Amino acid sequence: MEKLAASTEPQGPRPVLGRESVQVPDDQDFRSFRSECEAEVGWNLTYSRAGVSVWVQAVEMDRTLHKIKCRMECCDVPAETLYDVLHDIEYRKKWDSNVIETFDIARLTVNADVGYYSWRCPKPLKNRDVITLRSWLPMGANYIIMNYSVKHPKYPPRKDLVRAVSIQTGYLIQSTGPKSCVITYLAQVDPKGSLPKWVVNKSSQFLAPKAMKKMYKACLKYPEWKQKHLPHFKPWLHPEQSPLPSLALSELSVQHADSLENIDESAVAESREERMGGAGGEGSDDDTSLT
Repeated sequence: MEKLAASTEPQGPRPVLGRESVQVPDDQDFRSFRSECEAEVGWNLTYSRAGVSVWVQAVEMDRTLHKIKCRMECCDVPAETLYDVLHDIEYRKKWDSNVIETFDIARLTVNADVGYYSWRCPKPLKNRDVITLRSWLPMGANYIIMNYSVKHPKYPPRKDLVRAVSIQTGYLIQSTGPKSCVITYLAQVDPKGSLPKWVVNKSSQFLAPKAMKKMYKACLKYPEWKQKHLPHFKPWLHPEQSPLPSLALSELSVQHADSLENIDESAVAESREERMGGAGGEGSDDDTSLT
């Protein structure tokens, strides 16, 4: 697996927590993200089974702000297919059973845009949404996609959802052969709420591995699906295809967590439906919609 060349530049994460202005990530940001994806020190392994591993890192001991890192070995899935699946917003609506609504808002550069995503949380927690600046970088046979939260004047927080904050979230896809790859998902998200411990445990022990496996199944079916749905339309590879309006960075501002309402759900008990596997949610392996 390709490794980054030695560099005299800082290899730890850049100070995204203290970000004051909206900027499109540069090469150092991508190097830093990749370095953290590959790091082992300071991470606690909580799950390892059937080619999927999950690590958790407590950022602050007095609150439920955690980093989570998932890694999955993908046989029979080329790196470029996985990269396409993560970008293809129409296909995500088919395979991501947690999604409530997702859409791209505007284009910033040839490899950066702004988008909206809302998702279902384990019952009976409130559902969340987020506005993010997403950027991506192909590196030969490897790829990075990452995002962080921003504020867009036309998409303020909604009353029916809790606005979460992505401090830094993304994917590192590394090719291991012509038809195989490894994906690492790294997320540091402030859910804007004091969550019960069972949520953190369930995310690392059940939800994250289940989501990765579902993504893998979606990748296997993607080539056939894409042939029937605008097979040559891939604006993430061909920026000239993008139908999105352009947006100046000055129209955006950084979404700081302390400016949002904090929801205390620490005493919320897990619902019986969730304990039984969450009918229709990540507990379901049904993938009949991927056709």
